[in-house]
Amino acid sequence: MGCAVAVLVGSALVTIALRLLVGWPRGGVPLLCALSVLVPAAFAAGASPRLAPRADRVLVATVSLAGLCGVVVTTYLIVVIGLGRVPDDSERNLLLLSMVAAALAAALYLPARARLARFANSLVYGERQAPDEVLRTFGSRLSRAIPLDELLLQLAESLRKTMALAAVEVWTGTGGVLERVVSLPEQGRARLSLGSKEQPVVARAGVSGPAWLAVWLPDLLEGRDDAPLRVAPVTSSGELLGLIVAQRRAGGDQFTEEEERVLTELARQVALALHNVQLDSALQASLDEVRRQADELRASRARIVATSDEARRRIERDLHDGAQQHLVAMAVGLRLARDLAEDDPAAAGSMLDQLSAQLKETIQELRNLAHGIYPPLLVDAGLAEALRAAANRSPLRAVVEADGVGRYPADLEAAAYFCCLEALQNAGKHAGAGATVTIRVREEAGGLLFDVADDGPGFDTTTKGLGQGFVNMADRVGAIGGRLRVESKPGEGTTISGTIPLGTA
Repeated sequence: MGCAVAVLVGSALVTIALRLLVGWPRGGVPLLCALSVLVPAAFAAGASPRLAPRADRVLVATVSLAGLCGVVVTTYLIVVIGLGRVPDDSERNLLLLSMVAAALAAALYLPARARLARFANSLVYGERQAPDEVLRTFGSRLSRAIPLDELLLQLAESLRKTMALAAVEVWTGTGGVLERVVSLPEQGRARLSLGSKEQPVVARAGVSGPAWLAVWLPDLLEGRDDAPLRVAPVTSSGELLGLIVAQRRAGGDQFTEEEERVLTELARQVALALHNVQLDSALQASLDEVRRQADELRASRARIVATSDEARRRIERDLHDGAQQHLVAMAVGLRLARDLAEDDPAAAGSMLDQLSAQLKETIQELRNLAHGIYPPLLVDAGLAEALRAAANRSPLRAVVEADGVGRYPADLEAAAYFCCLEALQNAGKHAGAGATVTIRVREEAGGLLFDVADDGPGFDTTTKGLGQGFVNMADRVGAIGGRLRVESKPGEGTTISGTIPLGTA
């Protein structure tokens, strides 16, 4: 549709101009009606499977051609009729030919201009191209998905050709360490180190020559004799990202101001490309870290579910093998006591005394089981008192330092309590009979911190695994945004430290 409208409008303008200027055609309406056939033809071309993929290019060319016709016709109407007069019969043929010549000249302008520009460059610069040609080509390549190494190599080749250089080098790096990644002719990799004082000076410097390099970058002058040389620093936000080194043969032409301007602008574009690469790398590293954390979170959740299922099975087993068996035995004893109550009251009383003792044992066993699930003291008195009660039950000498610790949400107190309890039990298994355990709990910097340290034999954390107990503690603390770490060395004991942010509760 767009092509048909553009052609129809352009044809109408040409027809009107011809009618006014040369008196042809006599009847313009039939010609316009004939040209309207282009509308269905355009629809048919647009529906063609072979032409549909090229519809955008055809539309651009058609609109450009119609616009060109409009410009030529409007110019002729303004100049000839607006500033002059309507031509007579003897002038109309010449005017028609001049209009055709003008249209052809306008249509041939762009291809002719490109060829004439190349010819002019060859006359002025010889075999090499204009100095700013490398800027145009590099800028166009930046918009394409070209790997950085290939992009820098193409830059060096273009720079060498346009400026007739003997050698071109591109150095890149960060943190004051630059590496030669591209060199023409090939010279291999090299490394250049800059101190903390040189980096800001080089970053702020513009295109510099041998005299400046002898003071700040003397290593770059090695083996270059007295050849004309220019170095353009590649910087982004004051950070030195690289260098562009341009060198001519000894005794060659000196660099012009225009060439130095091109090097400056080229260094700016290279800095943009390198900065984009840094951003891409940082983004990829962030994505990798997010994926790693997501994998760890999924694995942690799976372990928490498995641990919870195992804890339920353990509770069920303890109830079945312990309290339930005691209660079944007590039920049997009560039936026997009832049967003996009438015939042998003394025996029945003795049996009731035994059942009373068994009931006390069952109650204590249930209390012990409840402590393992969730100690009532933690609910009633808080973290400090619950830890002191756990320390009193420990087979090792245990000291609790929790002065100033108040009450916190239940999930936070439970996480800290069970982590300290697990660490205390681990110390009982591995620290030795004469070891002392110190449990410290404190609130600091918006978080609840706890440490469980023993003076046992310790171990090498790099060679010995931490075990499932530490994994369970890390999962429990990590579920509420906390962190856990283990510090141990042979002969220096073991310390398990945890941090739980209070804002997560």
